[in-house]
Amino acid sequence: MNSVFILLNSLSDWKPYCSSESVMTVSDYLEHQYVGRTPQLVINLANDYSYNSEGYYCSLLAQARGHRVIPGVDTLNKLESGMGIRMSDVLQKQCHQYITHNNLTETWSLNIYFGQCKEKGLEKIARYIFDNYPSPLLRVTFNTQKRNQLESVQSLPLNRLSDSEQDDFADALDHFNKKVWRSPRCSKSTRYSLAILHDPAEKFPPSDKQAINKFLEVAKRMNIHAELITEDDATRLMEFDGLFIRTTTSLNHYTYNLSQKAALNGMVVIDDPQSIIRCTNKVYLSELFEKGKISAPASLLLFRSQDYTFEAVSAQIGSPFIIKIPDGSFSIGMRRVTNEAEFEEAIEHLFQHSSILLVQEYIPTEFDWRVGVLNGEPLFACKYYMAKGHWQIYNHAVTGKNLCGPWETVPIYQVPSKVLDLAVKASALIGKGLYGVDLKVVNGKPMVIEINDNPSIDHEVEDAVIGDELYYRILHYFVSKLNQMHAAL
Repeated sequence: MNSVFILLNSLSDWKPYCSSESVMTVSDYLEHQYVGRTPQLVINLANDYSYNSEGYYCSLLAQARGHRVIPGVDTLNKLESGMGIRMSDVLQKQCHQYITHNNLTETWSLNIYFGQCKEKGLEKIARYIFDNYPSPLLRVTFNTQKRNQLESVQSLPLNRLSDSEQDDFADALDHFNKKVWRSPRCSKSTRYSLAILHDPAEKFPPSDKQAINKFLEVAKRMNIHAELITEDDATRLMEFDGLFIRTTTSLNHYTYNLSQKAALNGMVVIDDPQSIIRCTNKVYLSELFEKGKISAPASLLLFRSQDYTFEAVSAQIGSPFIIKIPDGSFSIGMRRVTNEAEFEEAIEHLFQHSSILLVQEYIPTEFDWRVGVLNGEPLFACKYYMAKGHWQIYNHAVTGKNLCGPWETVPIYQVPSKVLDLAVKASALIGKGLYGVDLKVVNGKPMVIEINDNPSIDHEVEDAVIGDELYYRILHYFVSKLNQMHAAL
């Protein structure tokens, strides 16, 4: 399960590098000369990727055989067609700073090895290009006279590297896939490998350190190789069978990009790209609830291009009401409005972050229900109480223990059946992944506030009732999905 195939036109192309059992010729791979071995990853280093070449067919047949391969056929077609990409203003600025500092001429080139480059200051640009053209060796030509600066992206044959470039390639390959060079951590082969994406510097992470350690501990007991990765390890993504995102997700963000990349490469992903799209935008959820006939607070949309008054909005929603930016989390980007002055101040501030705002009726309750749903089944249930003297669970005006309210973890069998049924019904509109459904109960009637694709899993909070069983069930989800995928091959 953990083997890697490195494909070459000739074994002599590998002479400058360390000997490895992973290396085989393109012809041997095409002719199935690897009996009894199932690769976790195929690294196609053929010197020619052109259409109908042996290198092209290696990537094509790898995908047909269910082998994860780099580069994939879609990447080869993009390279062949010369399909261009545009850099963001931030990346263009970094590129311009590098050009100015190094006094570069009109055109210049950059070698990218598995998303890495040796040029200091261009690391993010290299990774951005690799994310768009995931191919082992790339030669990128820049033109200082072009606004976008990117002139061409081409594959770079291994046998054309200079001595110093060979060193750069070897270092990048070592970082990209340590399994090629290093002995396994234990003699017993693990069933699958799982990347757990986290951000050690995140202020409000969806899982605390103790919970992250629990995932690693339980994974080891389940014979799963689980490894923590960060954004800086993005180029290593294809080493793994699954991706579990434990940092706050957002569109137009590296979390979504990695989720999308993992899904496109046949990995099992929580949170999957579709769930991120559907859950991270409250405007989308509002429309989804209406269409799916899900009981939810009354709401309406405000558009930056139009004028509104507190009186007109409260006539439809009632007063007070809540104004939210579509992609806020942890009670950030949300205002309670009780009069015209507060309304004007709120929309002036929030419209700076979004061209559309969601207005929702204010429903005061002592606590919100959070029902965790995994693969269409309830996993845990909590009562999140409002912060002391505040109308939200989080009060960002204070720090320390008063930042958030207390909580109570409730056994599933003690949760009102109407709450569970509505949580499961609502989450089914999103998918079959892991979700946190937030609900309020008013006069015995539950209503959904929102659905989170990246629900909190903290030690001694969400796991307080079932303990390690919570981590086991989430990890078992990955195993069962991977078993299904392999059985279908």
